[in-house]
Amino acid sequence: MTDPASLPNFPPPADEHPLRGRVLDVLQDLEVQPDIDADGDVTFTVNDQNLFIRCHEGELQIMRIFGQWQLPEQLIGQETKALETCNELNLTLNCVKTGIGNGTLAVACDHLMTAGVDLDAAVQIGIQLVLSTVSFWHQRALGLDENGNPVDGGGPA
Repeated sequence: MTDPASLPNFPPPADEHPLRGRVLDVLQDLEVQPDIDADGDVTFTVNDQNLFIRCHEGELQIMRIFGQWQLPEQLIGQETKALETCNELNLTLNCVKTGIGNGTLAVACDHLMTAGVDLDAAVQIGIQLVLSTVSFWHQRALGLDENGNPVDGGGPA
């Protein structure tokens, strides 16, 4: 039973962080149970993957959708291979960036939120871009095809 004296966990007022408030609304409509972490980022889970959205408020509003993943065991000690894969994807893909730090793959997608941008579409597209890039990164880094099978000469060196 809930303590009647406890305060409910309501999100901050929309006028305090308008973009973040709208992002929370979109994620609630997607039924992914968003929350706000200690850094002020929106956190949620899609396909068993923890993702975050950071909203930069102000005259220029930017929405960053991002996540972090541990490097596969096959790449431990092979930071060059991991970084080369990041570089390849950064040069190939638009709107998504990848990086390695402390044994972790970070993938982010930034959206400039100008007037008229469909926030619902931007959030959904950003989520799919991040998750697809993570999958693509693992395929490239581990030398796998889209079905997870090794390609000729594939795999970490």
